[in-house]
Amino acid sequence: MGFHCDHISKKFLTQHGDVAALDNIEFSIRKQEFVCIVGPSGCGKTTLLKIIAGLLKTTTGQIVLDENTNDDHPLCAMVFQDQGLFPWMTVLDNVAYGLEMRGIKKSVRTAQAKDFISRVGLGSFVHSYPHELSGGMRQRVAILRAFLNNPMILLMDEPFGGLDSQTRLVMQEELLRIWKDHSKTVVYVTHDIEEAILLGDRILVLSGRPGSLRADIPIPIPRPRQLTDLNRPEVVELYWHIWKMIEAEVKKELGIQV
Repeated sequence: MGFHCDHISKKFLTQHGDVAALDNIEFSIRKQEFVCIVGPSGCGKTTLLKIIAGLLKTTTGQIVLDENTNDDHPLCAMVFQDQGLFPWMTVLDNVAYGLEMRGIKKSVRTAQAKDFISRVGLGSFVHSYPHELSGGMRQRVAILRAFLNNPMILLMDEPFGGLDSQTRLVMQEELLRIWKDHSKTVVYVTHDIEEAILLGDRILVLSGRPGSLRADIPIPIPRPRQLTDLNRPEVVELYWHIWKMIEAEVKKELGIQV
């Protein structure tokens, strides 16, 4: 499912008055597109995801869906950096949880979950608990749970931010493989420009708070992609183009004189 962000603004009421988080953001995302969002810390990236998910109301503007949603599939699923797994549940039960909440009978959800788990090399861990897994394995379980619930839109908030660099690369490849197999619309928030270039069809660049849309940039390299693509001249040029758009605001956030 695709959707349109129609002039989205968001203010939060605090003890010091209104604080603007997002300002007049407008863009469209097509069905089955993988779009990454980058911007300085505090620019409203997570707030925007929560608005798309229906977890926050806008102050002005609205989310306009491209399709009718009168079926049993959830509209959105979110994957966070901290995985959000239930520590008292096994890998199998965590992956099948969304199906259970939708009333899918146990035999069906168990079979589907086991199939998903085996596809990503976790077949021998179906009865393990989250604390028995590595960080990368736990994040794989969280992604599987989201995909298995068959949402129309998958929202990901820096899901690999807490992983080491080697595990992160493996998980990026794994995510793209699962996305290719299941053709979901994905909105992916990251601080990592290189990650956005490797994963996305487009990159949306937000300004500092209040977040506004500074650029909507298509990625100029075909799929499938490899890590060595980051060395291509057009990709290096794109990286620095994006960095220059947000550099001053990142330094300001860190208290560095610009």
